[in-house]
Amino acid sequence: MSKWPSKKELDKVLNKMELSDGTIHISPDASSLDKFRWEICQKFIRYKREHGITQRELASLIQTDEGKVSKILHHRIDEFSTDRLIGFYQLINPDVKIKVS
Repeated sequence: MSKWPSKKELDKVLNKMELSDGTIHISPDASSLDKFRWEICQKFIRYKREHGITQRELASLIQTDEGKVSKILHHRIDEFSTDRLIGFYQLINPDVKIKVS
């Protein structure tokens, strides 16, 4: 008998985790676009930490509600277009340069 869970059991646990309120981690086989979007979220996290501001203050800076900021900070961004994420980030870093390679 194997001491490791089956793939089916692991998938079931992963699905439950994604439905929880915590931070979603990026999949090792994520697309380039998903990696890019994940990195944008990381930039918000860094900005918040480096400036010592609250989630509410960040929401005010990017002109949205605190619930949306929470989703961004926890990488729960399915409802956001990439353009919208970039637009929010430009509000706190107007000099941002985006390079596609």
